[in-house]
Amino acid sequence: MAALPIALSVGEPAGIGPEIAARAWAALGAEIPFFVIGDPAHLAGHGAPLVKVAKASEAVAACRDGLPVLPHSFAEPAVPGRPDPANAQGVIDVIARGVDLVMRGEAAALTTGPIHKKALKDGAGFAFPGHTEYLAHLAGVRQVVMMLACPELRVVPVTIHIPVAEVPRLLTAKLLRDTIRITEAALRQDFGIARPRIAVAGLNPHAGEGGAMGREEIELITPVLDELRANGLTINGPASADTMFHASARAGYDVAIAMYHDQALIPIKTVDFSGGVNVTLGLPFIRTSPDHGTAFDIAGQGIADATSLIAALKMARDMAVARGETR
Repeated sequence: MAALPIALSVGEPAGIGPEIAARAWAALGAEIPFFVIGDPAHLAGHGAPLVKVAKASEAVAACRDGLPVLPHSFAEPAVPGRPDPANAQGVIDVIARGVDLVMRGEAAALTTGPIHKKALKDGAGFAFPGHTEYLAHLAGVRQVVMMLACPELRVVPVTIHIPVAEVPRLLTAKLLRDTIRITEAALRQDFGIARPRIAVAGLNPHAGEGGAMGREEIELITPVLDELRANGLTINGPASADTMFHASARAGYDVAIAMYHDQALIPIKTVDFSGGVNVTLGLPFIRTSPDHGTAFDIAGQGIADATSLIAALKMARDMAVARGETR
Protein backbone atom coordinates (compact mmCIF):
# COMPACT_ATOMS: atom_id res chain seq x y z
CA MET A 1 0.00 0.00 0.00
CA ALA A 2 1.30 3.47 -0.89
CA ALA A 3 2.20 5.79 1.95
CA LEU A 4 -0.52 8.27 2.85
CA PRO A 5 0.27 11.52 4.65
CA ILE A 6 -1.35 12.73 7.84
CA ALA A 7 -3.59 15.79 7.64
CA LEU A 8 -2.94 18.46 10.30
CA SER A 9 -5.59 21.14 10.81
CA VAL A 10 -3.91 24.39 11.83
CA GLY A 11 -6.31 25.16 14.69
CA GLU A 12 -6.49 28.71 16.05
CA PRO A 13 -3.95 30.67 13.97
CA ALA A 14 -3.41 33.25 16.71
CA GLY A 15 -2.20 30.52 19.04
CA ILE A 16 0.88 28.33 18.93
CA GLY A 17 -0.48 25.99 16.23
CA PRO A 18 1.50 27.50 13.33
CA GLU A 19 4.71 27.56 15.36
CA ILE A 20 4.53 23.97 16.60
CA ALA A 21 3.62 22.76 13.10
CA ALA A 22 6.88 24.25 11.83
CA ARG A 23 8.81 22.72 14.71
CA ALA A 24 7.22 19.34 14.13
CA TRP A 25 8.32 19.38 10.50
CA ALA A 26 11.84 20.41 11.55
CA ALA A 27 11.96 17.43 13.92
CA LEU A 28 10.33 14.84 11.65
CA GLY A 29 11.15 15.89 8.08
CA ALA A 30 10.16 13.06 5.76
CA GLU A 31 10.05 10.48 8.59
CA ILE A 32 6.31 11.01 9.02
CA PRO A 33 4.81 12.77 5.99
CA PHE A 34 2.15 15.28 7.00
CA PHE A 35 0.65 18.46 5.63
CA VAL A 36 -1.00 21.45 7.28
CA ILE A 37 -4.40 22.71 6.19
CA GLY A 38 -4.29 26.45 6.76
CA ASP A 39 -3.51 29.89 5.43
CA PRO A 40 0.11 30.11 4.22
CA ALA A 41 0.24 33.69 5.49
CA HIS A 42 -0.47 32.41 9.02
CA LEU A 43 2.14 29.67 8.75
CA ALA A 44 5.02 31.71 7.35
CA GLY A 45 7.79 33.09 9.50
CA HIS A 46 8.10 30.25 11.99
CA GLY A 47 11.41 28.83 10.78
CA ALA A 48 10.24 26.23 8.26
CA PRO A 49 10.16 26.68 4.49
CA LEU A 50 6.63 26.24 3.16
CA VAL A 51 5.75 24.05 0.18
CA LYS A 52 2.24 24.60 -1.15
CA VAL A 53 0.50 21.43 -2.31
CA ALA A 54 -2.62 21.16 -4.43
CA LYS A 55 -3.68 17.79 -3.05
CA ALA A 56 -2.83 15.58 -0.10
CA SER A 57 -0.82 13.03 -2.06
CA GLU A 58 1.78 15.67 -3.00
CA ALA A 59 2.77 16.04 0.66
CA VAL A 60 4.72 12.76 0.74
CA ALA A 61 7.35 14.17 -1.63
CA ALA A 62 7.00 17.81 -0.55
CA CYS A 63 7.84 17.11 3.09
CA ARG A 64 11.46 16.46 2.08
CA ASP A 65 11.81 20.12 1.10
CA GLY A 66 9.66 21.95 3.62
CA LEU A 67 6.42 22.03 5.56
CA PRO A 68 3.67 21.04 3.11
CA VAL A 69 0.66 23.36 3.21
CA LEU A 70 -2.72 22.71 1.63
CA PRO A 71 -3.87 26.33 1.34
CA HIS A 72 -7.10 27.42 2.98
CA SER A 73 -7.79 31.14 2.99
CA PHE A 74 -8.82 32.88 6.20
CA ALA A 75 -10.63 36.20 6.43
CA GLU A 76 -7.96 38.14 8.33
CA PRO A 77 -4.27 38.03 9.28
CA ALA A 78 -3.31 36.22 12.47
CA VAL A 79 -1.98 38.32 15.35
CA PRO A 80 -0.25 36.09 17.95
CA GLY A 81 -2.18 36.00 21.20
CA ARG A 82 -5.21 37.85 19.82
CA PRO A 83 -7.85 35.60 18.22
CA ASP A 84 -9.91 37.40 15.60
CA PRO A 85 -13.62 36.48 15.49
CA ALA A 86 -13.48 36.90 11.71
CA ASN A 87 -11.20 33.86 11.51
CA ALA A 88 -13.43 31.57 13.57
CA GLN A 89 -15.31 30.16 10.60
CA GLY A 90 -12.00 29.43 8.88
CA VAL A 91 -10.85 27.37 11.86
CA ILE A 92 -14.08 25.36 11.78
CA ASP A 93 -13.97 24.88 8.02
CA VAL A 94 -10.38 23.60 8.15
CA ILE A 95 -11.39 20.88 10.61
CA ALA A 96 -14.27 19.86 8.34
CA ARG A 97 -11.92 19.80 5.35
CA GLY A 98 -9.51 17.53 7.22
CA VAL A 99 -12.33 15.14 8.12
CA ASP A 100 -13.42 15.04 4.48
CA LEU A 101 -9.89 14.15 3.35
CA VAL A 102 -9.53 11.24 5.76
CA MET A 103 -13.06 10.01 5.10
CA ARG A 104 -12.26 9.92 1.37
CA GLY A 105 -9.04 8.01 1.96
CA GLU A 106 -6.70 10.81 0.86
CA ALA A 107 -4.99 11.02 4.27
CA ALA A 108 -4.06 8.27 6.69
CA ALA A 109 -5.22 10.15 9.77
CA LEU A 110 -6.24 13.55 11.08
CA THR A 111 -4.20 15.37 13.70
CA THR A 112 -5.81 18.56 14.94
CA GLY A 113 -4.10 21.71 16.13
CA PRO A 114 -5.43 23.38 19.30
CA ILE A 115 -8.57 25.49 19.05
CA HIS A 116 -10.05 28.10 21.36
CA LYS A 117 -13.68 27.20 21.92
CA LYS A 118 -14.75 30.63 23.19
CA ALA A 119 -13.25 32.31 20.11
CA LEU A 120 -15.17 29.92 17.87
CA LYS A 121 -18.40 30.49 19.75
CA ASP A 122 -18.00 34.26 19.74
CA GLY A 123 -16.99 34.45 16.09
CA ALA A 124 -19.06 31.73 14.45
CA GLY A 125 -21.62 30.47 16.96
CA PHE A 126 -19.75 27.17 17.41
CA ALA A 127 -22.31 24.96 19.15
CA PHE A 128 -20.10 22.07 20.32
CA PRO A 129 -18.34 21.66 23.69
CA GLY A 130 -15.08 20.82 21.93
CA HIS A 131 -13.21 19.17 19.10
CA THR A 132 -14.30 15.67 20.11
CA GLU A 133 -18.02 16.38 19.86
CA TYR A 134 -17.65 18.28 16.57
CA LEU A 135 -15.71 15.44 14.97
CA ALA A 136 -18.40 12.97 16.03
CA HIS A 137 -21.00 15.23 14.40
CA LEU A 138 -19.04 15.45 11.15
CA ALA A 139 -18.56 11.68 11.06
CA GLY A 140 -22.19 10.93 11.87
CA VAL A 141 -21.23 8.96 14.98
CA ARG A 142 -23.48 9.03 18.02
CA GLN A 143 -20.85 8.28 20.67
CA VAL A 144 -17.10 8.64 20.71
CA VAL A 145 -14.56 8.27 23.47
CA MET A 146 -11.74 10.61 24.46
CA MET A 147 -8.48 8.88 25.34
CA LEU A 148 -5.35 10.61 26.62
CA ALA A 149 -2.21 8.60 26.01
CA CYS A 150 1.52 8.69 26.59
CA PRO A 151 4.08 5.86 26.73
CA GLU A 152 3.46 5.30 30.46
CA LEU A 153 -0.33 5.63 30.66
CA ARG A 154 -3.61 5.60 28.75
CA VAL A 155 -6.70 7.09 30.40
CA VAL A 156 -10.33 7.46 29.32
CA PRO A 157 -12.86 9.68 31.13
CA VAL A 158 -16.43 8.37 30.86
CA THR A 159 -17.93 11.85 31.26
CA ILE A 160 -15.99 14.70 29.72
CA HIS A 161 -16.81 18.40 29.44
CA ILE A 162 -19.51 18.76 32.07
CA PRO A 163 -19.63 20.30 35.56
CA VAL A 164 -18.52 17.94 38.33
CA ALA A 165 -21.93 18.42 39.99
CA GLU A 166 -23.56 16.85 36.92
CA VAL A 167 -21.40 13.72 36.82
CA PRO A 168 -23.55 11.46 39.06
CA ARG A 169 -26.67 12.26 37.03
CA LEU A 170 -25.10 11.79 33.60
CA LEU A 171 -23.03 8.73 34.50
CA THR A 172 -25.31 5.93 33.29
CA ALA A 173 -24.86 2.20 32.88
CA LYS A 174 -25.21 2.56 29.10
CA LEU A 175 -22.60 5.32 28.89
CA LEU A 176 -20.15 3.33 31.01
CA ARG A 177 -20.77 0.10 29.07
CA ASP A 178 -20.41 1.77 25.67
CA THR A 179 -17.28 3.67 26.72
CA ILE A 180 -15.54 0.49 27.84
CA ARG A 181 -16.59 -1.43 24.73
CA ILE A 182 -15.40 1.32 22.35
CA THR A 183 -12.12 1.58 24.25
CA GLU A 184 -11.53 -2.17 24.23
CA ALA A 185 -12.20 -2.41 20.49
CA ALA A 186 -9.85 0.50 19.75
CA LEU A 187 -7.03 -1.03 21.77
CA ARG A 188 -7.33 -4.12 19.62
CA GLN A 189 -7.69 -2.34 16.28
CA ASP A 190 -5.45 0.69 16.68
CA PHE A 191 -2.90 -0.32 19.29
CA GLY A 192 -2.40 -4.00 18.46
CA ILE A 193 -3.30 -5.27 21.95
CA ALA A 194 -4.89 -8.68 21.49
CA ARG A 195 -6.45 -8.90 24.96
CA PRO A 196 -6.64 -5.45 26.56
CA ARG A 197 -6.44 -5.21 30.34
CA ILE A 198 -8.84 -2.56 31.60
CA ALA A 199 -8.78 -0.93 35.05
CA VAL A 200 -11.88 1.00 36.13
CA ALA A 201 -11.95 3.67 38.82
CA GLY A 202 -14.80 4.22 41.19
CA LEU A 203 -16.66 7.51 41.28
CA ASN A 204 -16.38 8.15 45.01
CA PRO A 205 -13.39 8.31 47.37
CA HIS A 206 -12.13 4.81 48.18
CA ALA A 207 -14.52 3.50 45.47
CA GLY A 208 -17.41 4.18 47.83
CA GLU A 209 -15.93 2.13 50.70
CA GLY A 210 -18.72 -0.44 50.64
CA GLY A 211 -21.43 2.19 50.37
CA ALA A 212 -20.24 4.39 53.22
CA MET A 213 -19.12 7.13 50.78
CA GLY A 214 -21.65 6.63 47.99
CA ARG A 215 -23.50 3.81 46.30
CA GLU A 216 -22.70 4.35 42.61
CA GLU A 217 -20.04 1.64 42.74
CA ILE A 218 -22.51 -0.90 44.13
CA GLU A 219 -25.59 0.03 42.16
CA LEU A 220 -24.16 1.15 38.79
CA ILE A 221 -20.48 0.48 38.15
CA THR A 222 -20.04 -3.07 39.49
CA PRO A 223 -23.04 -4.53 37.65
CA VAL A 224 -21.74 -3.17 34.33
CA LEU A 225 -18.26 -4.53 34.97
CA ASP A 226 -19.63 -7.94 35.92
CA GLU A 227 -21.67 -8.03 32.71
CA LEU A 228 -18.64 -7.15 30.58
CA ARG A 229 -16.44 -9.69 32.35
CA ALA A 230 -19.05 -12.35 31.61
CA ASN A 231 -18.74 -11.34 27.95
CA GLY A 232 -15.00 -11.99 27.95
CA LEU A 233 -13.46 -8.60 28.71
CA THR A 234 -10.51 -8.44 31.13
CA ILE A 235 -11.51 -5.82 33.69
CA ASN A 236 -10.43 -4.91 37.22
CA GLY A 237 -12.40 -2.57 39.45
CA PRO A 238 -14.04 -0.48 40.52
CA ALA A 239 -10.88 0.65 42.31
CA SER A 240 -10.04 3.64 44.44
CA ALA A 241 -8.67 6.21 42.00
CA ASP A 242 -5.97 7.34 44.42
CA THR A 243 -4.26 3.94 44.20
CA MET A 244 -4.45 3.41 40.43
CA PHE A 245 -1.77 5.63 38.95
CA HIS A 246 1.54 4.92 40.66
CA ALA A 247 4.13 3.07 38.57
CA SER A 248 3.53 -0.47 39.79
CA ALA A 249 -0.26 -0.10 39.46
CA ARG A 250 0.09 1.19 35.88
CA ALA A 251 2.04 -1.93 34.95
CA GLY A 252 -1.08 -4.01 35.57
CA TYR A 253 -3.34 -2.55 32.89
CA ASP A 254 -3.40 -1.19 29.34
CA VAL A 255 -5.96 1.55 29.96
CA ALA A 256 -7.59 3.20 32.96
CA ILE A 257 -11.27 4.17 32.76
CA ALA A 258 -12.09 7.18 34.93
CA MET A 259 -15.52 8.50 35.79
CA TYR A 260 -14.93 12.20 35.07
CA HIS A 261 -12.57 14.60 33.35
CA ASP A 262 -10.07 15.54 36.05
CA GLN A 263 -9.93 12.04 37.51
CA ALA A 264 -8.36 11.00 34.19
CA LEU A 265 -6.45 14.09 33.10
CA ILE A 266 -4.65 14.98 36.33
CA PRO A 267 -2.72 11.66 36.41
CA ILE A 268 -1.61 11.75 32.78
CA LYS A 269 -0.61 15.41 32.91
CA THR A 270 1.40 14.63 36.02
CA VAL A 271 3.10 11.64 34.41
CA ASP A 272 3.85 13.32 31.07
CA PHE A 273 2.72 16.93 30.81
CA SER A 274 4.47 17.71 27.51
CA GLY A 275 4.07 14.40 25.68
CA GLY A 276 0.43 13.45 26.20
CA VAL A 277 -1.75 12.85 23.15
CA ASN A 278 -5.52 13.22 22.82
CA VAL A 279 -7.04 10.38 20.77
CA THR A 280 -10.69 10.16 19.72
CA LEU A 281 -11.90 6.55 19.72
CA GLY A 282 -14.98 5.32 17.91
CA LEU A 283 -14.63 7.46 14.79
CA PRO A 284 -14.43 5.85 11.33
CA PHE A 285 -10.99 7.46 10.97
CA ILE A 286 -7.95 8.10 13.15
CA ARG A 287 -7.79 11.37 15.04
CA THR A 288 -5.06 12.52 17.40
CA SER A 289 -4.26 15.91 18.88
CA PRO A 290 -1.69 17.49 21.18
CA ASP A 291 -2.93 17.54 24.75
CA HIS A 292 -2.69 21.29 25.28
CA GLY A 293 -4.40 24.49 24.28
CA THR A 294 -3.63 27.53 22.18
CA ALA A 295 -1.22 29.09 24.72
CA PHE A 296 -2.01 32.66 23.69
CA ASP A 297 0.33 33.93 26.40
CA ILE A 298 3.41 32.62 24.57
CA ALA A 299 2.20 32.64 20.96
CA GLY A 300 4.61 34.29 18.56
CA GLN A 301 7.55 34.25 20.99
CA GLY A 302 9.31 31.26 19.45
CA ILE A 303 9.30 29.24 22.67
CA ALA A 304 6.34 26.87 22.20
CA ASP A 305 7.07 23.19 22.88
CA ALA A 306 6.11 20.91 19.98
CA THR A 307 6.65 17.67 21.94
CA SER A 308 2.95 16.83 22.22
CA LEU A 309 2.24 17.55 18.55
CA ILE A 310 5.19 15.40 17.49
CA ALA A 311 3.89 12.61 19.73
CA ALA A 312 0.40 13.04 18.24
CA LEU A 313 1.75 12.71 14.70
CA LYS A 314 3.79 9.63 15.63
CA MET A 315 0.80 8.02 17.33
CA ALA A 316 -1.39 8.75 14.30
CA ARG A 317 1.19 7.07 12.09
CA ASP A 318 1.41 4.02 14.37
CA MET A 319 -2.36 3.69 14.53
CA ALA A 320 -2.61 3.94 10.74
CA VAL A 321 -0.05 1.18 10.38
CA ALA A 322 -2.01 -0.97 12.84
CA ARG A 323 -5.15 -0.45 10.76
CA GLY A 324 -3.29 -1.17 7.54
CA GLU A 325 -4.06 2.27 6.15
CA THR A 326 -0.45 3.21 5.46
CA ARG A 327 2.99 1.70 5.66
